[in-house]
Amino acid sequence: MKLLRYNYKDKIEQGILENDVINKIKGDFFSGFEITENEVDLSSVKLLAPTLPSKIVAIGLNYVDHAKELKMEIPKNPIMFIKPASTVIGPEDPIIYPEISNQVDYEVELGIVIGRRAKNVEKDEAGDYILGYTVFNDVTARDLQRKDIQWTRAKSYDTFAPIGPLIDTNIDPFDLPISLKLNGTTKQNSSTKNMIFNCYELLEFISEIMPLEPGDVIATGTPPGVGPMNRGDTVEAKIEGIGVLKNYLI
Repeated sequence: MKLLRYNYKDKIEQGILENDVINKIKGDFFSGFEITENEVDLSSVKLLAPTLPSKIVAIGLNYVDHAKELKMEIPKNPIMFIKPASTVIGPEDPIIYPEISNQVDYEVELGIVIGRRAKNVEKDEAGDYILGYTVFNDVTARDLQRKDIQWTRAKSYDTFAPIGPLIDTNIDPFDLPISLKLNGTTKQNSSTKNMIFNCYELLEFISEIMPLEPGDVIATGTPPGVGPMNRGDTVEAKIEGIGVLKNYLI
């Protein structure tokens, strides 16, 4: 299923997308729902971030080809950091370029959306705790990241976590083409098969440290080709089978 959150006639709703038609649901993605007979055309709604996580747990340096690009050693354990919920925006929303920064970068990533509370989950059971997958852009003030050494400030500005356009519940996350275009030019192009730690391994690692709640997102790291954006740019993050997440820099 392809799950959406959207604004229709000034009302926030959830639904299931099929052939550009949304069937409104009664209930909630995370606590059970019924599909209603109420239909609305995709073109008549404003898509929102498909989940509102209590936290985003993000992973750095998780693609073999990205590590080679940076001439860095393959990490023995996932490199983990947190982005606050206040960073979340949806499709077509503007990314705000902080005045203090001189370099804001894009990073396309596969996002794991948690379906039920996950704590101390074994990787062989991880799929039972995942609702589905989405597209994530880990926007980063790179100059501030280099200045601060640690990453919290650089990753946490408002609008620095575009998510969308939907959650796909049926997709296989282990070999998905993943790419990003900046102003129509391809900048990143890889596959999730190049991950150092796959989605299930990441869920096992993180859930041993902290509980993951329904709706939380794991951002699984970015492939090579990361680079800067400028005010006025259009950025399109894409994962085959999920869709394109488009945003604008202001």
